[in-house]
Formats: sequence, structure tokens, C-alpha cells
Amino acid sequence: MTSPRGPELADVKALYESWQRRLFALLMGQQLHVGGFQSSMELAELAEIASGSRGVDLCCGSGASMRALVRFRGVAAMTGVDATPAQIERGRRECEREGLAERVRFVLADACSSGLPDREADFVWSDDAWCYVRGKEKLVAEAARIVRPGGTIAFTDWVEGPAGLADTEAASLSRLMQFPDLKDVGGYRSLLEKQGCDVLRADDTGRLAPGFELWARMIDTQFGYDALEIVDFDRSVLEALKGQLAFLGGLARAGKLAQARFVARKR
Repeated sequence: MTSPRGPELADVKALYESWQRRLFALLMGQQLHVGGFQSSMELAELAEIASGSRGVDLCCGSGASMRALVRFRGVAAMTGVDATPAQIERGRRECEREGLAERVRFVLADACSSGLPDREADFVWSDDAWCYVRGKEKLVAEAARIVRPGGTIAFTDWVEGPAGLADTEAASLSRLMQFPDLKDVGGYRSLLEKQGCDVLRADDTGRLAPGFELWARMIDTQFGYDALEIVDFDRSVLEALKGQLAFLGGLARAGKLAQARFVARKR
């Protein structure tokens, strides 16, 4: 899926500096990705992220996944790259609060051109964030440049499912989620292989449709007032948001949209 006139980096920055981020955080917690902590820990296990290793999170947001890797996988140091100043500042505050500032640092930069040294990271990581980046080829090439030979690239991302998106569905998805383009599983596999990586894992997690159902249920059963506060108590806005969740969930159930995970080794 490609959106020729679709969102640019500035649009994604605006999304994560808006009330929509507050809504995401209400429903998804600090880890703003499908499956949250469980998803990150499963990926870390599959990728064999080792104690004492050093990693880079490309499109790190506020760094919740980096903090989890440092705490629960014994990672020695993480460097997070993100282009949204508000997210970087939020991440630094959280690391200070949790006492992790010495092990987690942030770089304000385009993830496709991070400025980090060649071949120094033991692993490159991301949770559901590369879908916001236009030009996946450059992003995967940057990940492969940063990671050392024998190192790991491990990430989850929203991808186009095997059923494929109709043009109208792709356009609606792009407008709604600020996705400039999406790869499918095979597309990411090809990009990783072209960058000299052996792909060890590339599969659908099966989490996306249940995730949308969970978030809609949370609004209906528990967080209705909290969500209304975020949208200035405009019930029509909240109903529209619930409709959007239903639309996205329908795409996921139909096999048109998925969360996939990837583990690759740099040769």
C-alpha cells in the first residue's frame, strides 16, 4: 500500500503531539503498540536479546520499550531515535523518573538518517512504528548499517495483510492513521534480505483484530468518561472514533491489515 499524496513526517509529529496521543495512551498504556509489554517480551525472547547487549530503537517514541528491555532483559544501554521533540522530551522525563537515564539516551533525528555510528549496535529494535515512515527501503538500510555483523534486527509493524487492501480502503487507512505506505510480510522480508540479513522470523502475530475489539470494549465499559474528557466531552467525536476502531478491526478480521513481527540476523 502506497499513498502518493499521503502523510509526511510533519503529519506524524502532529499526531503524536495532539490529543490523539492522549487517547492512545489511555487505551494502550505507556507502550503505544499492539500487545504492549507482552508483545515486546515475546519479541525479545524470539530475537534472543541478551543481557549486557547494546541496542538502538528506531522510531522509539517516548522510549517505553527501551525501558522494558533495560529492566527485564538486562540490556546494558539503549539509544532511541525519534523525530518528534515532544516524544523525546517525554521519554527523557520518564527515564529520569524511573532512574534509567544513565542507560537510556535519546537522539532527535530522522530514523532513516540517524547519524549513529556504523556497526556498533548489537541489535536494532522497533515496536509498531515503521508504518509511519515513508521510504521503508531507507529505514531498513539504516537499521542494517547500524547493527554489527551477527547482530539482530527485531521489530513488529502494521503491514498489509494477505487479502490486500482495496484502493479506497488504503486511502481511508492513510488518512485515519497517517500511514504514508505499508509493506506486507514479503516486502519486509525482501528488504531485509537485500541488506544482507537472514530472516529468521516473519509472521502475523494475530493480535490486531482482538486489539481493536479490546479498545472499543474499554471505551464502552470502563474508560468512557476519560475518553470523553480527552475529546472535550464531544460525544459525536467519541462515536466517530469508535466507528474508526470498527473499520480498522474489520480490515484486520478480513486479513487486509495485520501486525507482523520480524527477526533477522545481519550476515
